[in-house]
Amino acid sequence: MSEEFQSPSVSSSARLDDIIEDSTREGTEKAADDDPLPPKPGAGDAPVFPPTAPPPVPAPRTFEPAENHGGSSDESPPPLPTRSRPEPDSTSVPAAPSEMARTRPESMVVDLIYWRDIKKTGLVFGASLFLLLSMTIFSIVSVIAYLGLAVLSVTISFRIYRGILQAVQKSDDGHPFKACLEKDVAVSDELVHKYSDIGLGHVNHAITELRRLFLVQDLVDSLKFSVLMWLLTYVGALFNGLTLLIIALVAVFSIPVVYERHQAQIDHYLGIVSKQIRDVTAKIRAKVPGLRKKTE
Repeated sequence: MSEEFQSPSVSSSARLDDIIEDSTREGTEKAADDDPLPPKPGAGDAPVFPPTAPPPVPAPRTFEPAENHGGSSDESPPPLPTRSRPEPDSTSVPAAPSEMARTRPESMVVDLIYWRDIKKTGLVFGASLFLLLSMTIFSIVSVIAYLGLAVLSVTISFRIYRGILQAVQKSDDGHPFKACLEKDVAVSDELVHKYSDIGLGHVNHAITELRRLFLVQDLVDSLKFSVLMWLLTYVGALFNGLTLLIIALVAVFSIPVVYERHQAQIDHYLGIVSKQIRDVTAKIRAKVPGLRKKTE
């Protein structure tokens, strides 16, 4: 009796649970239809993001020339015409100052003295020294004759050798010294006048200076010159002219290089010596009557 009484209650409670479950499911489906939301990612699912559109790219601005509206002040000037650079003409372009200076004889002498080109300076210095040393052993006539024979032996031998070589090879190369024979070696009148004027100026200056020293225009300068002549007598007793030329040649090719490398030290000691000489000269002028220069 009790089982029959409880069965309707059990079935009614089961039916009530089914009704509640159906109503909950309908409510959930309705809410999903009204406001759809992305499903929550699970443990193994990757997050899903809604696609976003790329930002708009601005269009490039184009500048257009301003139109002429009655000559307004904001009008932009017309573009300048492009000028093509003229090609340099080799005949009209002057030579660079450094290149012109190198071709001058003075610069060539300076380059030789300062050993700018070691091969060229060594050739000139060696030939000059050999010539002077030869003149100490032989007379100047013998030295000139031997040099001429040496040069002729070389040129004649080379001329015969090239002639035989051309005959064997059956070629017509011409004279071996054709380039040297066609070169202009004449001295121009302008060069002669230039250096003759320079030499004449030095000669006139030397004559004027010797006249001033020998005629005792300044007593102190004349005394200095006499002391120099007295010292040269001892130099002449020890050395002859060729030995002095050899010493001068070695000094010309060595002293400028040494001075260039040790200019600061040499200038320092030269300044001390010149100061001492000036002090001694001033004392002599002050003590000896008649040696003071006349003030104009």
